Amino acid sequence: MSKIKTRETVKDIKVLDKAAVAGERMKDAFIRTKDTVQNLSDDGQVSPTEYAEDKIQYAAQDVAEDTGRAVSSGTKKAVNKGKEAYRQHREIKKATKAADKPPSAARQTASQASRSARGQTNRTVRSTQQAGKQTVKTARQTERTVKQTARSTGKATAKGAKGTIKTAQKSIKTAQKTAKTTIKTTQQAAKAAQKTAQATAKAAKAAAQAARAAAKAAVVTAKAVVKATIAAVKAIIAATKALVAAIAAGGWVAVVVIVVICLIALIVGSCFGIFFSSEDTGGQPMTEVVREINTDYDGQLESIKASVSYDVLEMSGSRAVWKEVLAVYAVKTTTDPDDPQEVASMGDGKKALLKEIFWAMNIIGSRTESKTETVITETDDGHGNIVETETTVTQTYLYITVSHKTADEMAEQYGFSADQRKQLAELLADENNSLWTAVLYGITGSDGQIVAVALSQVGNVGGQPYWSWYGFNSRVEWCACFVSWCANECGYIEAGIIPKYAGCVNGVAWFKERGSWQDNSYEPRPGDIIFFDWDDENGQDGLSDHTGIVEKVENGRVYTIEGNSGDSVRQRDYPLGYYEVLGFATPAY
Repeated sequence: MSKIKTRETVKDIKVLDKAAVAGERMKDAFIRTKDTVQNLSDDGQVSPTEYAEDKIQYAAQDVAEDTGRAVSSGTKKAVNKGKEAYRQHREIKKATKAADKPPSAARQTASQASRSARGQTNRTVRSTQQAGKQTVKTARQTERTVKQTARSTGKATAKGAKGTIKTAQKSIKTAQKTAKTTIKTTQQAAKAAQKTAQATAKAAKAAAQAARAAAKAAVVTAKAVVKATIAAVKAIIAATKALVAAIAAGGWVAVVVIVVICLIALIVGSCFGIFFSSEDTGGQPMTEVVREINTDYDGQLESIKASVSYDVLEMSGSRAVWKEVLAVYAVKTTTDPDDPQEVASMGDGKKALLKEIFWAMNIIGSRTESKTETVITETDDGHGNIVETETTVTQTYLYITVSHKTADEMAEQYGFSADQRKQLAELLADENNSLWTAVLYGITGSDGQIVAVALSQVGNVGGQPYWSWYGFNSRVEWCACFVSWCANECGYIEAGIIPKYAGCVNGVAWFKERGSWQDNSYEPRPGDIIFFDWDDENGQDGLSDHTGIVEKVENGRVYTIEGNSGDSVRQRDYPLGYYEVLGFATPAY
């Protein structure tokens, strides 16, 4: 309610107060008239006319008293009802202001409810005001009637007295009706105001609830956005950490080079994209491509063996190291002046190019040779004497020679520029060995890591680079050298998990001393080291003759990867509990 409306309401209440005062004055006037008539009667001067006047006066007095009481009572009730309506309106206004600030829709609802309440209250006040004015008007008319009756006391007749009585009776009825109307109107106004107040309170409460619900929804939404943002940030941080951890092994020079290239060509477009080629990018991962080429290589060896008849097989030489093959491929592919391509993904065209480079770096040669040799045989003459007999035999020898080119030789062959040679050197730096291990073997850091490395070597022949890496200048029985080389590729020798050993007997002793040994009744796990005691012409002596790496156990058989098996790296399998298995070493991966 505005200040103007408040002033009008107070003004109307004052008018009703004045009406009540007028009624009280009418009552006093009739009391004085009664006193006058009483004085005349006491003097004994009452005539018939005076008696009639006396009746009129008493009748008028009764009318005045009843009217005054009715007007006064009705007026007071109207005033009280008006004040109560005004008080309730103020409480409604306060409740509306105290409500929580609702959203736009809730504010509009509360505003409409408030306007409706104010309109209803204003209408009630106006109705009360009109009723009060009507009551005042009726009281004034009654006062004039009484005055006129008093002035004509000595002149009125019985007819006049009757008319005056009728008029007074009508005035009484009018006052009674007015009072009832005023009371009824005021009660209705009070009820309407109460209902309006309740409706407004409900609207305000609903608005507050809507505001709280909106606030909660906003909080939930905000939390969801924050969670999504945090998840995205965490993913970025994880990816960044993984990249930093990967390139950190390459030293600060490699890091600087990689960061610069990332800024220029988003790394995948550079030769360093090869370090991401083992990821699943929709094509074939590099680990599978390497395994496929290894199988082709082994197939070439088997094809040569099957193509000729021979009595003795001798294999020598070694393949190119895979990281050198991939480094040459990465530099050549990404810097080709005619058709540069990224090397992070693999397609048929790039696979063909990689195979071309592999076979350019690896050459398999073979030849056969027939040799006539004198063979000395020893026999017993039956008398305890050993007799030596010389015989001449002709044998066919199959020589398979594997040779390879280094990365520097390939750079010379392809005419690499100084910048290309620099990139090649950066890729092949020893600090990047862990990156190459991930690309070639798909190493995950579990105990299957050494298995992945060993599988990548399947098909290698002659023991290179294993025995030469160990420190031998010429070929030796290299099964233990192979296991040690694989362990070194995984960092297990430096960590003290697997020893560097060239003799199988020494390897068994090392594991037994550390309590990492199981007999052949044990069911091994991938990554365990298997040791054999062959049942040859000398029988089993309890000492190890051969070693390899356990690939898996499946359907009651143990699968292995063994170096120096037919002078090559091969996959073999045996039944669990096989009698020639001496036992297993269980490294603490």
